Amino acid sequence: MASSLSKNNMKIREESALKIAEYLLRIKAIKLNLKTPFTWASGWNSPIYCDNRITLSHPVIRNYIRQQFVQLISDEFGDVDVIAGVATGGIAHGVLVAQELGIPFAYVRGAQKGHGLTNQIEGVIESGQRVILIEDLISTGGSSLAAVETVMNAGANVKGLLAIFTYGFPINSALCRNTCKIFALSDYDHLLQQALADKYIREEELTVLKQWRHDPANWNAKTIMQ
Repeated sequence: MASSLSKNNMKIREESALKIAEYLLRIKAIKLNLKTPFTWASGWNSPIYCDNRITLSHPVIRNYIRQQFVQLISDEFGDVDVIAGVATGGIAHGVLVAQELGIPFAYVRGAQKGHGLTNQIEGVIESGQRVILIEDLISTGGSSLAAVETVMNAGANVKGLLAIFTYGFPINSALCRNTCKIFALSDYDHLLQQALADKYIREEELTVLKQWRHDPANWNAKTIMQ
């Protein structure tokens, strides 16, 4: 059963969501460009490009994101045993969160290592432990949910999957339905709201930007704006 990473199944904290959107736009971790869309690896044309690794070069923003993750974990999950980063974008942020909470850290590879011990989980996650996974970005959700499955297969209890940002595409979240909750600190809707307020975009561009999220595979800015 498909569901959308939206307000229907993901709690978004309004004030911090807008603040993070402001930060991401300011440091160009997120770029919006209707005139010259970006091309994703999937071949989609997109008016948005997100690279949250840039936040690591900005201590104030990096620390704000860490504190929002920590507060979210405290509010929604209470005590957990391990923070696990999803490689590669979630590793650094996951380390920061684990350090703040004073608990162990591990990370999950996209695939088993092709040599040595062929690990897919680096670090120690034991059966029965309560784990929070940290992502930098949830796009279509495939790699994120694969990481959830990997940790579950190790016998751990995945309590939550947390990300800095999500586009809000529909994903098959059946894997998480009875085990973990999915949260993002900010999302596409709040990004557009903040981008308009800060004059990164104009009112007449909103329709085009919203249309992309509804049908990214067939989106064409020039056609929509005619």
